[in-house]
Amino acid sequence: MKKRVLITGAAGFLGSHLCERMLAEGMDVVAMDNLITGDMRNLEHLFPLPEFQFYHHDVSRFVHVSGPLDYILHFASPASPIDYLKMPIQTLKVGSLGTHNLLGLAKEKGATFMIASTSEVYGDPLVHPQTEDYWGNVNPIGPRGVYDEAKRFQEAITMAYHTFHKVDIRIVRIFNTYGPRMRLEDGRVLPAFFSQAFRGEGLPVFGDGSQTRSFCYVDDLVEGIHRLLMSDYCYPVNIGNPSEITIKTFADEILALVGNPKAHIIYKELPQDDPKQRQPDITLAKKLLGWEPKVSREEGLRKTIGYFRERVLGE
Repeated sequence: MKKRVLITGAAGFLGSHLCERMLAEGMDVVAMDNLITGDMRNLEHLFPLPEFQFYHHDVSRFVHVSGPLDYILHFASPASPIDYLKMPIQTLKVGSLGTHNLLGLAKEKGATFMIASTSEVYGDPLVHPQTEDYWGNVNPIGPRGVYDEAKRFQEAITMAYHTFHKVDIRIVRIFNTYGPRMRLEDGRVLPAFFSQAFRGEGLPVFGDGSQTRSFCYVDDLVEGIHRLLMSDYCYPVNIGNPSEITIKTFADEILALVGNPKAHIIYKELPQDDPKQRQPDITLAKKLLGWEPKVSREEGLRKTIGYFRERVLGE
């Protein structure tokens, strides 16, 4: 029989790509989103498919899905600083109440349950690169704490359901990801840089731009997520691209790629608790899943630039 998967946060950037991948794998997909940050345009091409269903629902409230479920992928959450600073309570609720509701559903259905955790569980890391056994350096009452701690709690309750109720679980720790369908206004660095560069405005670099990030193209991430889902490993796994770059250098790359002579870099004050370094150690993913990213940053940015040009300029 065909497998059936529930994907929460399905109208978001990652969720919509996962819907496509699971459909391509021959699964029936039940998509769920409350659309506070999701965009129906990300899914509209899937609505004609009989294998696809969509439910407009907030998973922080009781979740019911009729029929069998083989997998539940919990990817619902505000996922950028501008969103979770604007919606702190919703961010905490989807990580706590939403995860609890969906774990109960997974227990009832006998489904494998995967959570989208994050590199943010490492906070402003004192270990570099970050390995899965590092417990992190998080400020629980700082402005980013609502997201960081929601994800840390999410991991804890998911593991508790595994040990106490024997729910089959997967925990993917996602590092900075980019690609088509990112929201222009979500505050993450790549949409901000592309948007400002196309408009001929200032690219906001915080501090002196020496902080680092590691950017993974969405197709690589989705491949890693699928491999982890199909494995039998129940502990956290980093999925990301270890190619590290400073934000200042990244801004220079975007400026060169877009080629708008009016665009330039502007420097702003560094936000509180902004991580100075962010690079995944993917040794475990290589060994366990045979996975590593294939798309270079140069290739990934070329694949992405057309989407932002169309969204910003309408071309």
